[in-house]
Amino acid sequence: MLTGTVILVAVMVTARLTGVIPALARSVFPLDFAFCLIFTGGIRASIRAILESRQGTKGKVGTPPRRVLIAGAGDAGAMVAREMQKNAHLGMHPIAFLDDDPAKVGHQIYGVTVVGRLDALNELASDLRIDEVVIALPKVGGAPVRLVVDQCAALNIPSRVMPGVFELLDGKVSVSRLRTVDIADLLRRPLIQAQANSPDYLQGATVLITGAGGSIGSELARQVAYARPARLVVVGHGENSIFDIVAELRQRFPTVNVEAVIADVRDRDRVLRVFRNASPDIVFHAAAHKHVPLMEDNAAEAVTNNIGGTRNVVDAAVAVGVECFVMVSTDKAAAPSNMMGASKRVAELIVQRAARKHGRAFVVVRFGNVLGSRGSVVPIFRGQIDRGGPVTVTHPEVRRYFMTIPEAVHLILQAGGIGQGSELFVLDMGEPVLLREMAADMIRLSGFEESEVPIVFTGLRPGEKLNEILWEDGASVEPTARGDIRRVFEASRCEDGPLDDYVKRLIEAAERDDHDRIAHLFRECIPSASVASKGKGPGGTTPTLVVKQPGA
Repeated sequence: MLTGTVILVAVMVTARLTGVIPALARSVFPLDFAFCLIFTGGIRASIRAILESRQGTKGKVGTPPRRVLIAGAGDAGAMVAREMQKNAHLGMHPIAFLDDDPAKVGHQIYGVTVVGRLDALNELASDLRIDEVVIALPKVGGAPVRLVVDQCAALNIPSRVMPGVFELLDGKVSVSRLRTVDIADLLRRPLIQAQANSPDYLQGATVLITGAGGSIGSELARQVAYARPARLVVVGHGENSIFDIVAELRQRFPTVNVEAVIADVRDRDRVLRVFRNASPDIVFHAAAHKHVPLMEDNAAEAVTNNIGGTRNVVDAAVAVGVECFVMVSTDKAAAPSNMMGASKRVAELIVQRAARKHGRAFVVVRFGNVLGSRGSVVPIFRGQIDRGGPVTVTHPEVRRYFMTIPEAVHLILQAGGIGQGSELFVLDMGEPVLLREMAADMIRLSGFEESEVPIVFTGLRPGEKLNEILWEDGASVEPTARGDIRRVFEASRCEDGPLDDYVKRLIEAAERDDHDRIAHLFRECIPSASVASKGKGPGGTTPTLVVKQPGA
């Protein structure tokens, strides 16, 4: 309208100056602008209002909508309420908001009143006849979410949680995407908030990800694609998982050049050819065997894949001039007591040695247990609960550090941006969590009591520790510009020449499938290691399995 008015003024003034028209009323122009704007905007608003009113009346015939209380009166809560009002076919009617901000209490959002604080649910649920609670606190974790969930459990009211930022990046936000309460929302610490904007160093770069079909690798690929690299090369050994993630990436990010490579990191020549063809600027190495019990029985696989594979990937990265390299490791690499942890510790040394030798920004990130990843306790517990129990925990005092998949990817991406070379980065995961408490939470959140789904303690497995540590004694720990990430330096006698010799002998022992020789070399190479010989537990002692019934 403004552009049209300016053109009209220019034409009319020109006509007046040239004598085409004898006179000119200046009030015509603002009136013309105002009326055009009102009529054009009114038509568009009317069309939208009619369409929304028709859409909102298409509910389920004969089914009254569920009365929903929304916990959280921020932007997310307002969006949820608006979606419910616009889409009657969802069968959800917003009744009220709860929020801990006293300034919001008593106010209305889209005609829905904020009736009290989060802890008022017990008092208000009956009066409001609430059928369901939606927790719209995507930026808040820990205590507030737990408070609402506990009240819902006590009142026998179902609850669902608004997805977090990494689940909403594709922009398809709607009430239909609400998910059931996940244990990731109930960590006994606040969730670490990842930056909404992707790191700048990824934009326009060629990025290669090994292990891209796994839980971490696939989410990492999504976040890298979101940053719009010039080229994304996803490498994996399992063709089905690579097929799935590539199909998803090409659909969601059609402008990103995504290439799929099926390769085994243990094949040195194949890895080198892949790197030469791709010429990556940035490499994220997430390919590894990670399951402790399996690697205790298959030590040769831990060595050839985690150590030999990492050596091949690092050497190829050095050969083609990669400047940024991030390897994914585990807290089990600190004072390792099992084959998997020891193999990852040696892999860490390989990466750090390459960084010092070649002056490259090659770094390591060390994870805790990643909730929701394949083989993690959450899907295992959920499956056991679905089958009616029991839920098995190895020991009543087992504690573990936990992080979510978005937090894990956040750590990887940030480490790639701030790493200078040879550092080890660890996320601040708070205090370790008792597995038996997590199991009890999941049972309760599934609508059961421990009397219905018991917890059974089966005893520590070979290679398993009661408590994991994030770094070894004597390590130097420093804060980073990202307050939730720490930079760690660990001393090691297994450097340069001795490291090459140990890796060579470990590979030779693995080729002979000599478990005891592998264990001996690990203990020799890593002073803090307590890896057991065949058939024995940590430190060479045979574990005793004890089954404890609930309440014992």
